[in-house]
Amino acid sequence: QVQLQESGPGLVKPSQTLSLTCSVSGASIETNNYHWSWIRKPPGKGLEWMGLISYTGSTYVPPFFKSRASISRDTSKNQFTLQLTSVTPEDTAVYYCARSPGWPLSYGSNWQDFDYRGQGTQVTISS
Repeated sequence: QVQLQESGPGLVKPSQTLSLTCSVSGASIETNNYHWSWIRKPPGKGLEWMGLISYTGSTYVPPFFKSRASISRDTSKNQFTLQLTSVTPEDTAVYYCARSPGWPLSYGSNWQDFDYRGQGTQVTISS
């Protein structure tokens, strides 16, 4: 059974950097052909795909987040992380990590892209 668990601060001040970690059990993040994504859901909005790190370690961040988001991994801990700089209240959302068997075909706009995901963690940006 593959399990993903997000961890990180629930409250971040504006202009600071948000850092979230996804701990994976039941599968290696280096397993061929699987990609590991970050997705968020702001209140009242749809899913927003923030990017992925592949089993090779290469990353992709969509243009909307490219200037502020980065994704990395620690294979010794079987974890991957999201860093989002210069946060604003607009970054308030539930943040999820998830696995996809291949490239997320709908670019993460649909949960059907993913076969496993974490339960999500609420992040609030507020002073």
